[in-house]
Amino acid sequence: MRTARLATALTAALALALTATGCGPGSGSAAGPGSGSGTGPGARAGSSAAAAPDRVEPLAAPAPKPRLPVTVASADGRRVTVTSTERIVPLSGSLSELVFTLGLGRQVVARDVTATFEQAAGLPVVTRAHDVSAESVLSLRPTLVIAEATTGPAEAVAQIRDAGVPLVVVEPAKGLPDVPRRIDAVAAALGVPAAGTALKQRTESRIEAVRKGVPRRPERPRVAFLYVRGSAAVYLLGGAGSGASSLLEAAGAVDAGKESGLEKDFTPVTSEALAKSAPDAILVMSKGLESVGGVDGLVRIPGVAQTPAGLDRRVVTVDDGVLLNYGPRTDRVLASLVDQLYGADK
Repeated sequence: MRTARLATALTAALALALTATGCGPGSGSAAGPGSGSGTGPGARAGSSAAAAPDRVEPLAAPAPKPRLPVTVASADGRRVTVTSTERIVPLSGSLSELVFTLGLGRQVVARDVTATFEQAAGLPVVTRAHDVSAESVLSLRPTLVIAEATTGPAEAVAQIRDAGVPLVVVEPAKGLPDVPRRIDAVAAALGVPAAGTALKQRTESRIEAVRKGVPRRPERPRVAFLYVRGSAAVYLLGGAGSGASSLLEAAGAVDAGKESGLEKDFTPVTSEALAKSAPDAILVMSKGLESVGGVDGLVRIPGVAQTPAGLDRRVVTVDDGVLLNYGPRTDRVLASLVDQLYGADK
């Protein structure tokens, strides 16, 4: 897992889980996007969906020309004036994806560790785990830094701003309705609002096209979102605030954790919680599945084997770097969920 949104949601739950296990953090480096592989109610473990290339798709050329200076509202309550986009540093994979897709990828001079897509892979990394290095950022002489509301530590963010660098904070997305807002916010900061409008239209039309193809069933599949890191013995069940509910519901499924009454973002997995959620399928990030030894290891987590999903080995996977980004590639994520949940039964 390497998204700023999920990092914040997991903080308290990870602390609880690690205290209980006495283990340190897992490696869990981000994977690139794609359909992933797994099985759903329409297919058993062992089948796989074709992985999409780990690339973003910029808007059609020519690249937009920023209209600057521009003053925008930052999510931290400040007004920020941007005078140049010659050297951009987006401080999350999701923000990097937006900048590249809007057509300004050539001006990006650094990346967060979560920006794993192909076009950004060669850029210097200015974060460690989920913390930004102010010194690394400032050494690259940025003319604009775009951060998440969850970017930290606060001292590093303040150091960048105190150096005179325009720093715009963007609110995280919690679901599909937030995608247009995120696009608008980044496009405004870059001085390319028309490109933002075009990207919104493209993204929304693609998501809607996927949604129209979702099978309508009298009994919707119940899907539990598990965050797992075997190297740290961290096993968490997503609840109403995990960020996955919007995707699962758009795919015609029920978020089993949310439906069972879990109001928090994540809670440590217990046999009782899994039994109550009674999932037909389990959604897990690709690196998390690898960390526990694949489906065989996943069903050995206490309580998993006793669920309908565990008994039938019904596992759905999406790569870490794109699952909860809620951005230009969310249609791919949604299409992957639909394919894996329904398979040949669509």
